[in-house]
Amino acid sequence: MIEYEAENGLAVISWNMRGKGNFWNTESTNIFSEFVKKSIADNEISGVVITSGNPHFHLGDDLQELMKLPDAKTIMEFCASWHQITRAIETSSKPFVAAINGTAVGTGFELCLACHHRVSSNNIQARFGFPQINYGLALRGGSTQRIPRMVGIQCANELLLDASTMTSREALEHKLIDDIVPGETLLEKAKDWCSASPLDLSKPWDKKGFKIPGPQLWDAQGTAALTISNARAHKQTRGNCPAHRAILSCVYEGLQVPLDTGLRIESRWFANILLGDVAKNMVRTTHFNINRADRLPSRPTGTHEKQFETVGIIGAGTMATGIAHASVCAGLTVVMVGRTNEEAQQGKTKIASLIEEGASEALDTKLSKTQMLQNIQPTADFSNLAGVQIVVEAAYEDPEEKRDTIQNTKAKVDQEVFFTSNISMLPFSSLTPNYSDPKKFIGLHFFSPVTRMKLVEIVVGKETSDETLFTAIDYVKLIKKIPIVVNDSAGFYVNRVFETYVQEGLALLTEGVSPALIENAALLSGMPVGPLAAADEISLKSIQCIARKRKLDLGTSYVPLPGEEIISQMVDTEHRMGKKSDKGFYEYPANQKRYLWPKLSQLVATKSNSETLTTDTIKKRLLYIQALEAVRCLEENVISSPEDADIGSVFGWSFAPHTGGVLSLIHTIGLKAFVKECDLLAQGFGDRFIPSHYLRDRADQEEPFYS
Repeated sequence: MIEYEAENGLAVISWNMRGKGNFWNTESTNIFSEFVKKSIADNEISGVVITSGNPHFHLGDDLQELMKLPDAKTIMEFCASWHQITRAIETSSKPFVAAINGTAVGTGFELCLACHHRVSSNNIQARFGFPQINYGLALRGGSTQRIPRMVGIQCANELLLDASTMTSREALEHKLIDDIVPGETLLEKAKDWCSASPLDLSKPWDKKGFKIPGPQLWDAQGTAALTISNARAHKQTRGNCPAHRAILSCVYEGLQVPLDTGLRIESRWFANILLGDVAKNMVRTTHFNINRADRLPSRPTGTHEKQFETVGIIGAGTMATGIAHASVCAGLTVVMVGRTNEEAQQGKTKIASLIEEGASEALDTKLSKTQMLQNIQPTADFSNLAGVQIVVEAAYEDPEEKRDTIQNTKAKVDQEVFFTSNISMLPFSSLTPNYSDPKKFIGLHFFSPVTRMKLVEIVVGKETSDETLFTAIDYVKLIKKIPIVVNDSAGFYVNRVFETYVQEGLALLTEGVSPALIENAALLSGMPVGPLAAADEISLKSIQCIARKRKLDLGTSYVPLPGEEIISQMVDTEHRMGKKSDKGFYEYPANQKRYLWPKLSQLVATKSNSETLTTDTIKKRLLYIQALEAVRCLEENVISSPEDADIGSVFGWSFAPHTGGVLSLIHTIGLKAFVKECDLLAQGFGDRFIPSHYLRDRADQEEPFYS
């Protein structure tokens, strides 16, 4: 787990935890603490190097154990034991050097900050920083106290609130590490520094008269830095993520007292955040549920994990190039088939642009840019697909074009090849008859832009085999995407639920609610964009077409949606089609920020009853309507688990991340309370808010979505 070796007066403490990597838990903390004490007490030891035998240096806290801490007292004691270790390191008269061979994040990086010297290998994949905030967590390892004392208020706030991680070069520029050396010389360089370390190892903040770099807390510039940071944090989170405020409070309060007192302040804020609903919800979905999706259920007998070397991508448009880019970054050879050789070559050029723009960095690819481009084979000849292991059809979502593409492909590839089709709106069942072996045919729903969106819906047909399902899952995981399995249904899961959000925004607009109020209430609820902006993105014309097709399919049983009239007015009368035409509910002036179409308020003049709607009511309507539809998807087996529902909502359309997802929202409110609130909304705004019998039964039986 952790190894201790002493040689020539130097001790090396090496983290070598097996399995998921180096993490802090009760056992590892106790062992490491004993080794630190041993090295300090041993008169034969003149210096200590802390390093790792794993590819990553240290990945921080074991969240499973962290989330089990029951109360504030236990959490404070837990944090205090950590601070005893780090303060013993930084106040030691013996030099402690962090030899950082790979990624160091969270409390793993905070351990490095307590050392007297930090040297990193030139590992291009290594990352540094504090991603805990992605989980709704504050910081507990002393960084809110050490970093402001190292780099000043403004820079510290930026680093502490930035959930993205830094390269070693960036960490060096911020003076958070001291040197970068070749990996093969890392340990040697760390030992050399120990041997030649200065006599006075005291940290500046432990010396009398210490002042932080740059503006002081009480200076006008220092006050301005804190004010700006608070404003940015509020704009980013709309006040929904208390971890941001906690971190800034730690900086503000901690800089007014000695470091040890500041560490206790940090622990207090950490306990407050850890015990709150936001952290519990976000950790559940963004960590535990994701890990569950990654582990997947047991494979049926005979279905072994697939190893891929080649993939065929049919198409050269935006989606196809995004999928091809992810595939080549994963080390695959990509045969990219366009309608013409020129189109295929243009697709390769687009991928080259993505690589140059840095879209590959987040994928931790080990390939050079040159190697990746060499692994892309553009062609218009379907015969070149011979030998690929899996085909991803990503032609334009036109039924006839997809039918022709599927038929052209099946004639050229081996019958054993697994065939997938990227679809978003077309029913998967409509494509299945076009493929000779429905058992080896499956749908994939990527989201745009593929480089940024992590989720992929895997759409299972009635005849899709288990082997094909797990092959698709293996491929999606290989290209660093998050898979959820859905059964064939109109809109599948993500589009089906997200549509209710847009439609509720249109309903509010039809009721005479101010467009600005609708959009701002949506943002305050935690949604990434307002429903009117989302409608523009989808295209108002597309929304109209979908409604007309639904009416045609359902006939006399069709019930018009509340927003259909305003959509028809916008499209047919005002000729405003959405963002692609530069005019929809918003105006899109060139090189300027979008703004709501001024005439929109006149078009839907505010009605007296709308004036009684509070912002909280609007927020509830926008969030609850999505949660109700997600429950129906679970009930109808479109999705199979609450975990998938939450993963799909957070990573599919960024549903209010602080809630943990659509069903986590219900879980936090409580099923009985949620049902009661929905009944009240139904009385005021329509039957669409009436909970299903399935949800009422779960509430009556006190059967929550999570234990």
